[in-house]
Amino acid sequence: MKNLNKIFTLFAAGLMLSFASCIDETFPESSTVTSEQVAKSPAGIEGALGGMSAAMCEGYYVYGGQTHETDMSYPAYMIALTEMLSDMYPEGSNSGYDWYRSYNVGSQSGSFGANTYFAYLPWFTFYKLVKTCNDVISPVDLETETNPDILRLVGSAYASRAFQYYMLTTLFEPVANQYTDCSKVLGSNAPHSALTVVKIDQNTTPEEAKNNPRMTHDEVVEFMLSDLKIAEECLSGNDTNDRTVPGLAAVYGIMAKVYLWDNDFQNAANYARRAIEVQGGAPMTKTEWLDKSSAFTKACPGWMWYLQYSAENMGNLCNFVGWMSGEADWGYSSLTYPSISRRLYDHISDTDFRKGAFLDPDRTKTLAWYGGKMENMTVRNASFINGAPDYLALKFRCGNGNWEDYSVGGAIQVPVMRVEEMYFIEALAKGEQSLAEGLSLHNSFMTTYRDPNYRFSTGDVHEFEQEVLAQMRMEFWGEGNAFPIAKRMGMDVINNYEGTNAPADIFKVNFKGFKPNWILVIPNYEIQSNQILDEQNNPDPSQTVAYPTPIGEFATKK
Repeated sequence: MKNLNKIFTLFAAGLMLSFASCIDETFPESSTVTSEQVAKSPAGIEGALGGMSAAMCEGYYVYGGQTHETDMSYPAYMIALTEMLSDMYPEGSNSGYDWYRSYNVGSQSGSFGANTYFAYLPWFTFYKLVKTCNDVISPVDLETETNPDILRLVGSAYASRAFQYYMLTTLFEPVANQYTDCSKVLGSNAPHSALTVVKIDQNTTPEEAKNNPRMTHDEVVEFMLSDLKIAEECLSGNDTNDRTVPGLAAVYGIMAKVYLWDNDFQNAANYARRAIEVQGGAPMTKTEWLDKSSAFTKACPGWMWYLQYSAENMGNLCNFVGWMSGEADWGYSSLTYPSISRRLYDHISDTDFRKGAFLDPDRTKTLAWYGGKMENMTVRNASFINGAPDYLALKFRCGNGNWEDYSVGGAIQVPVMRVEEMYFIEALAKGEQSLAEGLSLHNSFMTTYRDPNYRFSTGDVHEFEQEVLAQMRMEFWGEGNAFPIAKRMGMDVINNYEGTNAPADIFKVNFKGFKPNWILVIPNYEIQSNQILDEQNNPDPSQTVAYPTPIGEFATKK
């Protein structure tokens, strides 16, 4: 079996083999081909940057063909992280078609080991995206480059690379918890010494990649911030309105996310505020959230960075809308019916318009958000709505309202970052320093943009954190942005309670402060290429708890 030579390798389309001795899953063979450097010209670098952007929503991105339906590049992790939070359930009669359900039930099942797709695909998706950034960065000498167009393009690549490492870090960095033993990868001064991911930049050679240890938490934070400071320098004065690649607002936004992950609350709040000011656009309105033909299909003024789907870079099964739109009649959503967890839905006030993006068991409550008119509520019909499962998601609509043709309905714009996240980060980070100030910021955002009747008050910082997190989980349902916050602070995950809409016993597990599969395992393919990682892998979270958990109790380690 050939080793996969990290991100210096191009995946050979169509060449598949199986781990016959381990599992019946297929992985691509590798062919050692040196990637072509882009020409050092604005046109050449812009072309490479466009390829970097397109790669982030390319269907069957890692395998190059229909092997695993979660092989959807970045949008796959918008879905996966929502399931990891247990905020989404498949409520259709064919829920077994939900290929993402393993992210929800990974600690109960046997699907998260080093030989599985759920180790392999996250690791190689993001490292392949790192490579697209390195291809833009490598030809340019920033010490001598003065062309503002080149500096702008390269700045976006540095920002994107930092973001890919942020995603890798939040997925693979270990955290002490009661379900898995992370002691050998936490180090003696956790979280600073916790082992994260390996560093691959434009200067890493294939030989170096074969003996490449995991960076510590402090090292990867330093690396990400270094990239972001370069991006800031390159984009200052050279930014454009193109948000299909990260601009200066996104740079500050990623900085805020990294600083919050590092518990540097002052810088997190400061850079979140900078991102808000540079972006300039307001948070999404009720109309932008609920419009039956355009909600979450077209970039809004507050979208800081978004992806563009086209008919050419997706298949009928491998696209975001086909997974996440409750109205689409193609893809898997028409079989699985992606729905919000009842517990999260019930937490949100009835006067918060975001509730209109999900079907209430009392359909008249949902209908009220659309002026009481069914024709305003859906591009389908009353029969479809009345026959759909409770809590079905209407958040992500079909492009131009076309629920029948994937090449039209799926050709949408998908947010990577929205300015709303910066408001939440600012409030959360300020609240860690001054609870009164954090509460003021949070209440101001909610009453101004989401629910004029909203009021939240507490004297407990932990309660404040949990409330902001709950609002983020609602706001970014299906986008995944709340996951790093939940992992950083430790969130109880309650799936079994009276009236739960968890569809089967395997979902009905309650976790205290942490889900074991919030720490992913490095795949064996990587370890075979970089054997220093053999003694540095995270613990396998599979089958660490039994199911179901009795109502009112938390799971214990098996």
